[in-house]
Amino acid sequence: MSSRDNIIPHSHTITLEDRSRKNGYNPMLLWFTGLSGSGKSTLASNLEVYFHKKGYNTYILDGDNVRSGLNKDLDFSEDDRKENIRRIAEVSKLFIDAGIIVLTAFISPFREDRQWAKDLVGEKNFFEIYVDCPLEVCERRDVKGLYKKARSGQIKNFTGINSPFEVPTDADINVDTANLELDECLTQLVQKVEPKIRL
Repeated sequence: MSSRDNIIPHSHTITLEDRSRKNGYNPMLLWFTGLSGSGKSTLASNLEVYFHKKGYNTYILDGDNVRSGLNKDLDFSEDDRKENIRRIAEVSKLFIDAGIIVLTAFISPFREDRQWAKDLVGEKNFFEIYVDCPLEVCERRDVKGLYKKARSGQIKNFTGINSPFEVPTDADINVDTANLELDECLTQLVQKVEPKIRL
C-alpha cells in the first residue's frame, strides 16, 4: 500500500459558491500566455489595478517571482517547465477556492500544459489570454536582455529562439500588443473578462 492511499481530502463547510456570493463576483483564473517581452506582466498588472479599484480581490502569479521562491528548484528543461506550470495551476486552484481572481503571467509555451491547467480549475473558471506579439517585436524590445543572451548561446531552451512556442488556437481573447496601445489592450480585456466575473 502506498502512503498516498492514506490521503483523504477534507470537505470544508464553506464552499466556493459561498465565497462568491459573499464577495459578489466569480473568482477565476486569467491565464496570460505569450513570448517573453510580449507584455504579459504589464497587461496583468494594469488589469489587476483596474479590478482592485472595482473592489475585486486579486493576486498576480508572475513567472520570475514564482521562480524566485516556490519554483526555484526548477530549471528550463521541458520537464521542469511542465512542472512549473503544474504547480502554478495547483496554486491557482487554491486561490480560486479562496475567492480570489488569479492573474498568471507565464510564457507557458505548450498547449498541452495550458489545457491541463484549464481542466484542473474547470472550464468556467479559466480564461486564456493570448498576448499576441511577433518574435521580431519582442526581440526588438528585449526588456530583460534575454533574447541577446539566447542568441549568443548563454541561455538554452529559450522560447522563440531554440525552444518552440505553440500559439493558442482557441484562446478566449487575442490581444495585439504589437499594434495597440496599452489603454486599448486594457479596454479589450475589461470588456471580455468583466462579464465573466460578475454574478
